[in-house]
Amino acid sequence: MIKAQLRNQVAALFLMLPIAAALSVLPTVAIAQPAEAELRSLEVSSDGGLSAGTELQFTVEGAPRAIVRVRIDGVKRNIVLRETSRGVYTGAYTVTRQDRISEDSPIRATLRLRNRTVMANYSFPAGISRPPVAAAPPSALKIDRFFMAPIDKIEPGSELRFTLNGMPGGVAEFDIPGIADNVRMRETHPGVYEGAYTLRRQDKLTPSRPIVATLRVGDRSVTSAMTAATPPTADAKPPVIRNMAPRDGEAVIDGRAVAVSGTFDDAGGVGVDPATVRIMLGGRNITSDSQITPQFFTYRADLPLGRYAVEVTARDRAGNAVRQAWSFDVVSPVSAAPVAVPLQITSHGNNAVIEGGSTTVRGRTSPGALVDVKVVGIPPLVGLFGMSQNVLQQRVQADASGNFSFTFAPQLPLPGTRYEITMESNKGNMKAESTLVLFQKQG
Repeated sequence: MIKAQLRNQVAALFLMLPIAAALSVLPTVAIAQPAEAELRSLEVSSDGGLSAGTELQFTVEGAPRAIVRVRIDGVKRNIVLRETSRGVYTGAYTVTRQDRISEDSPIRATLRLRNRTVMANYSFPAGISRPPVAAAPPSALKIDRFFMAPIDKIEPGSELRFTLNGMPGGVAEFDIPGIADNVRMRETHPGVYEGAYTLRRQDKLTPSRPIVATLRVGDRSVTSAMTAATPPTADAKPPVIRNMAPRDGEAVIDGRAVAVSGTFDDAGGVGVDPATVRIMLGGRNITSDSQITPQFFTYRADLPLGRYAVEVTARDRAGNAVRQAWSFDVVSPVSAAPVAVPLQITSHGNNAVIEGGSTTVRGRTSPGALVDVKVVGIPPLVGLFGMSQNVLQQRVQADASGNFSFTFAPQLPLPGTRYEITMESNKGNMKAESTLVLFQKQG
């Protein structure tokens, strides 16, 4: 009897073993949980703004294996998106003439997973209504004007407001050296960018260091210094014509390749309009044969012996007029008074354009003569930020053949800077003077 009971207990134990083994395995088996219905993000892009015919591309991220739709206020139908990868849904819609959408039109995304539905509201990214700008040819990318609005007093708390006129559809920013870098400007109208900076107590403006703007379109960029501290309506001061050559009353020996030139200085204004410049030489209009820019004018020609009267008139962009008249003589070497200390520049013509970095000027005078050189840099700025800079002051000596040279390198070779160079050659008690004007290359 006892043996029979023992056999029954052992048999029952073996019958239970598979069940226990199975129960011991269950905790190690991953039990799939149903995904929660959720919407994480929506991105929208356009190939040409929001006008009719434009294709809008949508990308939604959310729970996988769901049904996703997008609805735009102003569009009558839903836009169904397709799951292109796990949890990523994409789709497109072409805007029709009947659609009434703008950047302010709300966008609603709906995700349905089994019996659950979630919705989220989104908006178009800023600037999407503006069509993309095609890559510009090299000549089209430029800054027409960069200026600062007038301000009564520069002190902590004052707001400096800047405006840039240039190619539309770009990214504009400005730098205030030592104070702020890469301050973004907003395109308020096509090609018009505006930005501002409020001065802090620790800010210290340096007059000799200009404020520079940068305009970028694609992978290309162009820079410009501030060109006016006041708007055109505030410019009541006429420009000035300086550095006339030949000088008033000068006797030019031999009239071959004579250069008649001068520079325009509109400090405090908005610059000379080249279209208004008129140049008369000896009673003849030579305007069309001259090189004219907002910074200078130059006319080169072979002139017969005689006296020549020069008259130059111009207006700045605010309408202020200027007139300058002078005269010079072209004489033969025989009739000219002897010059003990000649002085001639051989490396550059007046109003020549130079590259950035160092510039070497060469000339010829009497052998062994001492030449005192002074170079003043005048940035294309006005008001507080447009002060001139003493770039070089040096004495050099001519060699046994009368040749001399000097080199100057401005700390900040700002495009458009005018370099006024004065030279005085001395030997014994005789001397001669000469001037040269150079311009820093734009862009």
